[in-house]
Amino acid sequence: MSYDYVIVGGGSAGSVLAARLSEDPSVKVCLLEAGGAGKHILIRAPAAVVAVLPGHGNISNWAYETVPQAGLNGRKGYQPRGKALGGSSAINAMLYVRGHRSDYDGWADLGCDGWSWDEVLPYFRRAENNERGADGFHGDAGPLQVSEQNDPRPISHAFVEAATQLQHRRREDFNTGDNEGVGLYQVTQFHDKARHGERCSAAAGYLHPVIDRPNLTVITRAHATRILFDGKRATGVAYRQGRAEKEVRATREVLLCCGAFNSPQLLQLSGVGNPDDLCLHGIETVHDLPGVGRNLQDHLDFILSHKSRDTDNFGIGAAATVNLIKHILRWRRDGGGMVATPFAEGAGFLKTDPALDRPDIQLHFVISIVDDHARKLHLGHGFSCHVCALRPYSRGAVTLASDNPLAAPAIDPRFLSDPRDLETTIKGARMARAILQAPALAPYRDKELFGLHNGMSDATWESHIRARADTIYHPVGTCKMGGDDMAVVDPRLRVRGMQGLRVVDASVMPTLIGGNTNAPTIMIAEKAADMIREESGMVDRVS
Repeated sequence: MSYDYVIVGGGSAGSVLAARLSEDPSVKVCLLEAGGAGKHILIRAPAAVVAVLPGHGNISNWAYETVPQAGLNGRKGYQPRGKALGGSSAINAMLYVRGHRSDYDGWADLGCDGWSWDEVLPYFRRAENNERGADGFHGDAGPLQVSEQNDPRPISHAFVEAATQLQHRRREDFNTGDNEGVGLYQVTQFHDKARHGERCSAAAGYLHPVIDRPNLTVITRAHATRILFDGKRATGVAYRQGRAEKEVRATREVLLCCGAFNSPQLLQLSGVGNPDDLCLHGIETVHDLPGVGRNLQDHLDFILSHKSRDTDNFGIGAAATVNLIKHILRWRRDGGGMVATPFAEGAGFLKTDPALDRPDIQLHFVISIVDDHARKLHLGHGFSCHVCALRPYSRGAVTLASDNPLAAPAIDPRFLSDPRDLETTIKGARMARAILQAPALAPYRDKELFGLHNGMSDATWESHIRARADTIYHPVGTCKMGGDDMAVVDPRLRVRGMQGLRVVDASVMPTLIGGNTNAPTIMIAEKAADMIREESGMVDRVS
């Protein structure tokens, strides 16, 4: 079969592109997705992510691992990624965060023309249907449902109060370009009556409502194995569906939306990358592009937790199970209660040094005990606080582990390879612990977990961080945009030196933004759709 555009990957970016490009009925679009439809109850019910995230059975989850990390005592990190229409927006905490104005102005300063804050803000607004309504920063007519949390727990309000007791500012909106302060996150969740309280993945917002368009073909359970080329022009994609090997052709462009791990992997499998890497696996070089897979950045996360006698949160035990059943029934009735929670209800973007011009750490306050990505469970109730350094200096890489296209890539974030990241994480962990020890949380505190205690030295903090820290799921940068020798795509996201081939996902970010990466990925796809349509003469740019 032949189409104008073939999109590889139906995640956050791919769902947006498929929906936007197929708005023109004269254009034929094909979307390939390795996972399923992204509609089952474990995706729709927000709290059910706890059954998907740990990777048991690989339900809608690639459940990758890193190579052993020297900075983490030789441990392998865990890297869950969504495997379904909607991608990681189908299994994330639904937090709607854009980052800081300076993140995007920094991209423009690196030579990424058109990507400053003022230039990307219209695409954030275009994507949104924000429950707060439209203003200069937000939209109310987009496909992505952005909501207030339905029923945040009292302990999350206590977290915010505890932070303000330590003189951290209260912030109502983290998405105006300046995100310093503490508050409650907004979430990508339906706020209409029909689906109130359900997760709004990118697929649920953009793709599912238009999936029956006659000019849009969506093929699930289709694992892309290589890009097809005629010289330097991409002409299609080979994929495996079940045991069958198939191909689909693109007359205009192939658009890679496979994410920070799988986009560089597919390029390398197809002969685009560093020849020294490719020859290790017997892959002939189609195009020498040394930056493919390099520049991997991710937020390393450290968790502090307490047991609590408060039972108005998630826990494990007989009483907790009875309580959960009540909340499940409520969610089925009106979309409210704890089943609608993002778990990470409380937010913080703070400076470890008042002299800094922007926050350098982020906090996620969680209404449960979190240990090893919910792969280790604790009886009883409790709460946790994640802390991460927002702009890591450490750089890693994604390379091929083998020439088998069904094998996982070799993921090496090189966590803490730059000592500045450890220094910031220690400062952030101290700040987070001070908030958890503040008076407002006193009624909720019981035993502190993981051996943390008063009077810890930097060396003791370092020991804890190296023993337990891991990703908070924000990998980017492996097909970075720019004009330098290691850039993979230009500012219009076209693969440099190739024709008919773009990358549209978080891998194009030249630097990691100071926050969660789902909303920025959706913005990237909105902007990419406009650029593609502009170049083809389809429509005018967004205003």
